[in-house]
Amino acid sequence: MRYLDFSSWQGILTTLLGLVFITLVGVGIRLIVMQTMQQRRERENRQINERLRSLIAAYKTLGGSFTGDLSVDPTHLRELRLQAAEHGEALSEDNERARRTRDAVEAALSDIILLGTEQQVRLAASAATELAAGRATHTHELVVSLRNFIRQVLDLEAVPSELQIPKQGPARVSASKGGKNDGGEKSGGKGAGTMGGVGGGMMGAGMGMGLGGGLTEDESAPK
Repeated sequence: MRYLDFSSWQGILTTLLGLVFITLVGVGIRLIVMQTMQQRRERENRQINERLRSLIAAYKTLGGSFTGDLSVDPTHLRELRLQAAEHGEALSEDNERARRTRDAVEAALSDIILLGTEQQVRLAASAATELAAGRATHTHELVVSLRNFIRQVLDLEAVPSELQIPKQGPARVSASKGGKNDGGEKSGGKGAGTMGGVGGGMMGAGMGMGLGGGLTEDESAPK
C-alpha cells in the first residue's frame, strides 16, 4: 500500500491504471492455466473413452456365448479346404463360421494386448500363443478380467461373489451368405453403401458422446 499515491489526480489515475493492469495480468494467467488443465482433462477423457470402447468390444467378442463349444478353433482356411478336399466334401457352413470366429477373436486379442491392463495383456498373450501353436483356446478367464475392469471404470458395483455365472466363450459369428444375396449387395449400388456408412457414423458418434459424458463426470477413473 505504500506505493499507492492519492495525493493528486495524476497519482490516483496512475495508481488505478496499475491496479487494473495487475488485475488483468492475474486474470489472464488464471484463464490460461484453467484452459490448459481443461484441455488436458478432455484429452485424458478421450483416451479413456477410446480404451474403454475397444475393451467393451473385445469383451463382447470373447464372451458373447454361454452355451455350445466355448473354445476357439485355431484351424485356418487353407487347412479347412485341404481337409474338405481330402474327404471330397465342400467347405461346410460350420467350418466357415469357426474361421470367422477365430478371426474376430484374434482381432480382439490384439486390441487387448495394446490397451489392456498388465493382467489382461498376459492372458491375451497366452491365448494368442495357444492359437499360434494350433491348440484350441478358452477365453473365460480373460473375459472375467475384462468384465471386472470395465465395471470398475464405469463405477458399477462388483459382481456378487456368490453369483454363479456360466463360463463364457467367443461370440459365434454367422457365415456370410453367397449366391443371390451377394448379387443383391452388388446391385444395391453406391447409394446403399453410402447410407450404411452414414448410419454407422451416426451410431459411432452417439456412442462416443454417451461414453464421453459418463467418464467426464468420473474423475476417479483409472488412466
